[in-house]
Amino acid sequence: MTIVLDVLSWIGIVGGGILCLIGGLGLVRLPDMYTRMHGAGIIDTLGIGLILVGLMFQAGLTLITAKLVLILVFVFFTSPTATHALARAALNGGHAPEVEDDGIRLPIDSPDQENMTPQVNVSRETDSSKT
Repeated sequence: MTIVLDVLSWIGIVGGGILCLIGGLGLVRLPDMYTRMHGAGIIDTLGIGLILVGLMFQAGLTLITAKLVLILVFVFFTSPTATHALARAALNGGHAPEVEDDGIRLPIDSPDQENMTPQVNVSRETDSSKT
């Protein structure tokens, strides 16, 4: 039984480590800040989760496992939330995502993209003449 737990533990730890390395490679290889955040946020959350699950198999049913579960829940909720908040702050700060049009990378707010970007009126004022 201990061999099975050791194998499961090492599968989780090595698999999580590989996913974290892939996330780090995505930070270097992906072209845009938003795609980098997307790749790193998703892969690192899954990689850390697998590492913690592997450590839980290694620890058995102890207080350490309960602490690892709390860390896993904390990371599961805070990592995507922090990534979303960072992307929202960058978008509100004027950092436009880049899109590709016929192989040419363009910012999303370029004149060539006006027809592709929907214009939304977010005004909440009501016109008193319509009532």
